[in-house]
Amino acid sequence: MDFSYIINELAEDREQYFNAIAPPIIQTSNFRFKTVAALRTAFEDEMGGYLYSRGLNPTVDILRKKLAALDGAEDCLVFNNGAAAIFAAVFANVKSGDHIISVQKPYTWAQKTFDNILPRFGVSTTYIDGSDIKNFEAALQPNTTFIYLESPNSWTFALQPLKEVAAFAKKHGIITLIDNSYCTPLNQRPIELGIDLSMQTATKYISGHSDTLGGVLSGSHHLMKKIFDLEYLAIGSGIQPFNAWLLIRGLRTLPARLERISRTTTEVLRFLQAHPRVGKIIFPFDESFPQYHLAKEQMQDACGLLTITLKNGTMESITRFCESLKHFYMAVSWGGHESLVLPKCAGLQPGDFDPSNDEHQYIRIYTGLEDPSYLIADLAQALEA
Repeated sequence: MDFSYIINELAEDREQYFNAIAPPIIQTSNFRFKTVAALRTAFEDEMGGYLYSRGLNPTVDILRKKLAALDGAEDCLVFNNGAAAIFAAVFANVKSGDHIISVQKPYTWAQKTFDNILPRFGVSTTYIDGSDIKNFEAALQPNTTFIYLESPNSWTFALQPLKEVAAFAKKHGIITLIDNSYCTPLNQRPIELGIDLSMQTATKYISGHSDTLGGVLSGSHHLMKKIFDLEYLAIGSGIQPFNAWLLIRGLRTLPARLERISRTTTEVLRFLQAHPRVGKIIFPFDESFPQYHLAKEQMQDACGLLTITLKNGTMESITRFCESLKHFYMAVSWGGHESLVLPKCAGLQPGDFDPSNDEHQYIRIYTGLEDPSYLIADLAQALEA
């Protein structure tokens, strides 16, 4: 299915809403029924129609159908944020006594779920280097039921061989979930590679405007129905109509924004590679990246997120660099119109900084929609500082 059709036309029955080009926000909590039989049917299968906007809503449905199609999935659920999507996907597919295999150092709230919540219910997690399928095989236990992936992750951009992991998981009856936020479905198609559940934080590239949150979970209709009927409705973490409408708006320009961001990132990368004060550069489509060939095989593009270190970096020099930037905002997240910088050492107390630990020196840079020369000039003056 063509991306242009999905983004601009799919699920938009304009004759149903006065032929308006932009779909309306159906800002209602409730829906009317004319017969008891119709109401009974809605109670029996809330995913089959509109009963209460905690479940499905017409505006949310437009977004849901578009995002499922972009992922090449049968179905999709949209949550208030990415953490909620991960939480629901995990809880729907594990039970007491089960074991999870996760990539090492996952997204903060995924790790908190694995380390602080699931152990209370007798679920254990083993963290592995996911770059080699042998590590998955070594971590396998008789009670392993779930694998959590991030490919790439958002700091070192470590990849997993998705086809191999999917085949391994299917052989052992294990459900796989990937956080695909870095790539979006335009740049990586996990469902087509055999992964069961593809998640992305719509807050980032899907929104593109840093003005709303959202989490996307795509997969088979069976898995989505299973999650919808319990975790989605019980937790009440479904997205609201206005936020869904903002994400539909963001989708309209997604291909154009990703293309522009990728071009800008290429120019910024060249500048950083040539600068004498930059130490290490980590970027999946840089030929020095350890998994460069796998990145080119699995991903269509690498977009706007990269990590650098400074030569002989210290807490003081990293702080001075970040605070000297005038046009890169210091903030978490990425995917909006604005360029961002995030130093890893912000999560450390000054006395805990270890200059021999590369991770402590990481500075994550996101390039937004500004002109490349504008951003490069800002980086240049901050590096001189």
